Amino acid sequence: MNTIVTPGNTRHVATLFGQSQNVSRSTMSSREVAELTGKSHDNVLRDARGLLAAGVLKSEETTYRHPQNGQLYPEFILDQRDCLVLVSGYNAKIRAKIIDRWQELESRVVGQLQIPASFAEALRLAADQAEQNLQLQQVIAKQAPKVEALQRLAKTHGDVCITTAAQILGIRPTNLFAWLNQNRWIHRRTAHSSWVAYQPRLNNGWLKHKLVKVGGGEGQDIKVVEQVMVTRSGIVTLAEQIQGITL
Repeated sequence: MNTIVTPGNTRHVATLFGQSQNVSRSTMSSREVAELTGKSHDNVLRDARGLLAAGVLKSEETTYRHPQNGQLYPEFILDQRDCLVLVSGYNAKIRAKIIDRWQELESRVVGQLQIPASFAEALRLAADQAEQNLQLQQVIAKQAPKVEALQRLAKTHGDVCITTAAQILGIRPTNLFAWLNQNRWIHRRTAHSSWVAYQPRLNNGWLKHKLVKVGGGEGQDIKVVEQVMVTRSGIVTLAEQIQGITL
C-alpha cells in the first residue's frame, strides 16, 4: 500500500473512510516570492509588513537561518490567500508567475492523497484505520480514571475529612474507612482510639493530621484529638485506585 508523506507543514484532510490523515500544506516564503517576481527580498518584506500593519495580511513575520553563515533573517511564510493578496498590486506577468507556482504546489498536495487502487487495498486501509481507532479507544480508557479523579478534585476545597471524601467519591463513609484500613492508609493504635494515618501516606502528601476539639456538651470535657484529613492529591489517588471496585 502507498505511504502518505507528511512534511513539516501539515494539515488534516478527510479521507474516504471518514478519518483524517496528514498531507503537506502548500506555503510560499517571501524569499521565494522575491525570486519569482524579480524583486528584492527587502522590498517584498516592506510590502508584506505594510499589509500586516493594515490588518490585511494574516501571516506573521518569522525568521529563517541562512545555511552559509548561520545568521537569522526575517521572512514571511505565506499561504495562498496571503501570497495572492501580497502580489495583487504587482503587474499581470508577476501575478501569473505566482499563480502558476501555486498550481504546481497544489498538484503536489493532491498527488500525496493516495486512493486505494483495488478493493483489497481499500480493505487494508480500512483495517489499518480500525486498528488506529482501537488504539485511541484504549488510550482514552486508560486516561478515564485520571479524568474522573480530576473532576472529583474540582469539587474539593482544600483538605477534607474522610466522611466528606467518601461523599466526593460517591461511596459510603463506612466502606471508605474499611478500604483505607485494609489498604494501609489508616489504622487505630488501640481498639477504641481515633484513626491515624500511616506515615508513608503522610509522606506522599495524600493524608494529613489535623487537631480538632471534641466534646464540650453538658457535663463533658473538651478534648483535642487528631483527625485524619484527605488532601486534594489524596482524592485524586483514591479515585484512581478505587476505580472499578465495588465499595
